[in-house]
Amino acid sequence: MNELIFGTGTAHTILLFALVIAIGIYLGRFKFKSVSIGSTWILFVGILFSHFGLRGDPHILAFMKDFGLILFVFSIGLQVGPGFFHTFKKGGLTMNMLALTMVILAVVLTYVIHLVSGEDLRIMTGVMSGAVTNTPGLGAAQQTLSDAMTAAGAPQYQVSSATSSIASAYAVAYPVGVLGVILLLILFKSVFKIDLEKEKSELENEDTSGGNAIRASYEVCNPAVFGMKVGELIKDDGERFVISRISKGGKISTPGPATILEKGDKVLAITSQAHEEAVKILFGKEISMPFSEWTASDSAPVARKITITKSSLTGKNLRVLNVRSLYGVTVTRVIRAGVELVANPNLYLQMGDILLVVGSEEGIDKVARLFGNKASRLSHPNLVPIFFGIVLGILFGSIPIRFPGVPQPVKLGLAGGPLIVAILLGYFGPKLKITTYTTASANMMLREIGISFFLAAVGLGAGENFISSIVNGGYWWILYGALITIVPIVCVFLLGRLVFKLNFYQLCGLISGSTTNPPVLAFSQEAYGTDYTSVNYATVYPLSMFLRVLAAQLIILFTL
Repeated sequence: MNELIFGTGTAHTILLFALVIAIGIYLGRFKFKSVSIGSTWILFVGILFSHFGLRGDPHILAFMKDFGLILFVFSIGLQVGPGFFHTFKKGGLTMNMLALTMVILAVVLTYVIHLVSGEDLRIMTGVMSGAVTNTPGLGAAQQTLSDAMTAAGAPQYQVSSATSSIASAYAVAYPVGVLGVILLLILFKSVFKIDLEKEKSELENEDTSGGNAIRASYEVCNPAVFGMKVGELIKDDGERFVISRISKGGKISTPGPATILEKGDKVLAITSQAHEEAVKILFGKEISMPFSEWTASDSAPVARKITITKSSLTGKNLRVLNVRSLYGVTVTRVIRAGVELVANPNLYLQMGDILLVVGSEEGIDKVARLFGNKASRLSHPNLVPIFFGIVLGILFGSIPIRFPGVPQPVKLGLAGGPLIVAILLGYFGPKLKITTYTTASANMMLREIGISFFLAAVGLGAGENFISSIVNGGYWWILYGALITIVPIVCVFLLGRLVFKLNFYQLCGLISGSTTNPPVLAFSQEAYGTDYTSVNYATVYPLSMFLRVLAAQLIILFTL
């Protein structure tokens, strides 16, 4: 028993891991003023154990840290991949440019503090990652430094000491990265005298339906489409919109390809922000007709959600399936990984997509059988694409990429490589007929196991020198972290509010997503009583995550 608790073997290390993770997750349940740092408690518990000599086998620690990081970033990539490129459309482009600005400001400020204070730039990379609560950035920095030092022939104890110092700086700056952002949001609300109800009503009136697909009513007033069949119209403009319902003389129905458009007809169309104005011009006039009126009539078609549970449909598009002509059912939107997409004919489907359909009960039942619509089939994990994806990610992360002015070639490593491959698989998988679907719970399980392994390994490896690092000047890291947290956020908030006239909830989502900060997202949702922030969080999170990881690697490479 003594060897199990105080030894150095495999059983001892696994026991430490289990204790650190269990205690850390338990502490993460406690909240103060609706705020919790969640699984980051695992890092601090690991540091505490390590400080008192409970560290485990260093070789096992190294493996668990790398494997945990891979699982974490790969699951993130699969989650955000399906909607990654859609976030750059119209309003999303502005949001992502502001997120890019925040990342650049953090990097510039990190370098300026290094020049002014003389603090080691490697340490400042850890401070920066903690100040923006970006754990994959920490992992990328450690991995890049470890690979470079090992390739240069440095002894293992020097490699371990250098990577542990980065982790210590991260741990010191992390609380500032959470609490500082929350305090700034509270301050912004007070200084700008934000009226939350007014801000919320503005977003409700926009009715953007998730940021990518919007629903609008039109009256047919354009002589160019009088007498035209819906099938002819869709043939020319099917990429822009989908007609969900049509009202002729007050009678509501689901239009088929042979339905003729006449003057005065009213249509309910699903389109995107990019095509909204063009669709308005096509029909002639946008009208204010509440959605309840489209569903109030006894003759109104039925609307339902259908889940694709047949893997054979992955990679097929709506044009090929032709459900409107065959069954009289219209697919209006496709929900993929929480992102609503316009159901244009060329959209490639994948297992796990949720289709919003409109039509008769009989027709919808037939379409449901076509797509499967059996949720039980989704509970079975599809592991082959995940592990093949990890293989490709590791190989891709090992490819040296040369940048002008950088002394050594850049490798995306075990953080960047799997992240990029997962994003590409999530987005292009359906087109390549690759089923990459995992349930939200399965994705969360992978992610939480990965981040728990990583944080436990980092904490157990960093605790030995943590206190001495703080005593010997590490307390300055708190100030440095506060500057890296506060300055970019203040600049981007002022720019977004005063120049781009963004809504307060949009800015909350922008800031929490740009700092990859889930605790801040949870705070803004609970404190301000809305889920609108999550839409904008999801819009900027993928690009911000990628840039934070890449920035941490580049800074380390500049120090070599």
